[in-house]
Amino acid sequence: MRANDVDVPEVRPGTVVVRIEASSLLSYQKAYVAGDLPAYQPPDHVFTIGSNCIGMIHAVGRDVWHLQAGQRVAVSPHIVAHERVAEPAEFLLGLTAYGQTARRMQVDFPDGTFAEYVLVPAACATPVPGLADLEPAQLVVATRFLVPFGGLVRGRLTAGETVIVSGATGAFGSAATLLALALGAGRVIAAGRNREALAAVARAGGARVVPVALAGNVEADAAALRTAADGGADLAFDMVGRATDPAATLAALHGLRRGGRLVLMGSMTAPLPLDYRMVMMNNLEIIGQFMYPGDAFRRLLELVRTGLLDLRAIAPRVFPLAELPAALDAAATAGSLECVVVRP
Repeated sequence: MRANDVDVPEVRPGTVVVRIEASSLLSYQKAYVAGDLPAYQPPDHVFTIGSNCIGMIHAVGRDVWHLQAGQRVAVSPHIVAHERVAEPAEFLLGLTAYGQTARRMQVDFPDGTFAEYVLVPAACATPVPGLADLEPAQLVVATRFLVPFGGLVRGRLTAGETVIVSGATGAFGSAATLLALALGAGRVIAAGRNREALAAVARAGGARVVPVALAGNVEADAAALRTAADGGADLAFDMVGRATDPAATLAALHGLRRGGRLVLMGSMTAPLPLDYRMVMMNNLEIIGQFMYPGDAFRRLLELVRTGLLDLRAIAPRVFPLAELPAALDAAATAGSLECVVVRP
């Protein structure tokens, strides 16, 4: 990494240029920069990392009808081709792209948000009205909830249901726990192996959160989850990051009641062995989900605006952009209820 002085991006048709106020870091950003995540496909030339931000629109291109200069927006890194085809290509700004078409899209938008300005498609910028009481460094914490939102919505979470969150002590898992409550879950079983971190998440979520410490034994852990869920959960959300064994995921699956759903959004590197007959006989549904719908930011901000989701449950740790290396170190070791943020 190095800091460069470059020109402000020029706006193009269908795009906006955003003056960045705050950008949050991923917990694995340091490993990404070090090249330790071979599954990720960054641009093959010099580019700016960083995948999301809160900022003010600096310039608006032709064919942009609703956004306007001076408007505060939240920028999502999930860029999807807008053609009406069966499988539109998609990539993650400042992070990775998969497939030839996605790589071509990445060439058009190579630079991410660890900068003063960023050029993005207008479809990636969501207006942020009515939240003037929250500083940009706190608002950008909303990005932590985007991925869990995609999974919980895809899992068809219904008000009053019981949800198991596997990996509840991670950055996305803790956010999933709080978000499930905001979406109306009657009970959230926060599952993980760090008892202290589980207790912190339970305190943040309140009486509807039941922490369950996993021991790594599928049968015993599944029994503990089923007991906490009064016989079995309706939905399990797996957000375990880079797991090398499937024990936690299998425990969550076996913790479901008949007809339950398991959503997979983690990054486990081991195969997931399934008992075909058990899945069939219990009418279980296993759902893979990548990212979130295009209106996720707008819907999340409505939860914040109406008081159903309190972003202040996760505390930002703010670094100036000039101290990005220190911010990378902090993000790698941050607690589950912390979000490391850089500001230009």
